[in-house]
Amino acid sequence: MPAISSFYGILIQMHYNDHAPPHFHAAYAEYACQVNIRTLKIIHGEFPRRAFALVKTWAEQHRSELLENWELCRKHIPPRTIQPLR
Repeated sequence: MPAISSFYGILIQMHYNDHAPPHFHAAYAEYACQVNIRTLKIIHGEFPRRAFALVKTWAEQHRSELLENWELCRKHIPPRTIQPLR
């Protein structure tokens, strides 16, 4: 699963040819979740509230890049790295 970003101990990844809806995977310590790119809501898993707030802020800033990476992964093309949260 390609990593596309990392910040504050949070790892963001996407799977190749993953199921709909468009989403990304976030991992932090023992927590993991899948986040819908369009709604920025957790669709599977659990995440600490404070860490998820960082993920959501980052995703809001990079939504178009996330959707582009989603399409690349659907075609089995390596996704592009996205700048971490600043």
